Amino acid sequence: NSVAIAAAGGIDVLVSLARDGIEGQKACAAGALRILAGNDEHRVAIAAAGGIDVLIALARDGTEAQKGEAAGTLRNLAMNHDNSVAIAAAGGIEVL
Repeated sequence: NSVAIAAAGGIDVLVSLARDGIEGQKACAAGALRILAGNDEHRVAIAAAGGIDVLIALARDGTEAQKGEAAGTLRNLAMNHDNSVAIAAAGGIEVL
């Protein structure tokens, strides 16, 4: 479950894969982060791991699959006020 994934350090791993993985890994990692971002604590952890910048880059420059997954994850992250401010400050509104 998502709590176990986060507790095992999975958020940092998924953010790293979304940034540095091969094309398919990036899309899958962004999709997994989208699911994890359904949890309030995970939204904060994803942002703290640098996920916002990574996801904005994927939404802007990625494949169609990466763009879709990244946009969905950013939507979920934006449910946290601080994250929504950070997404806007990082240029996420223009990308989306």
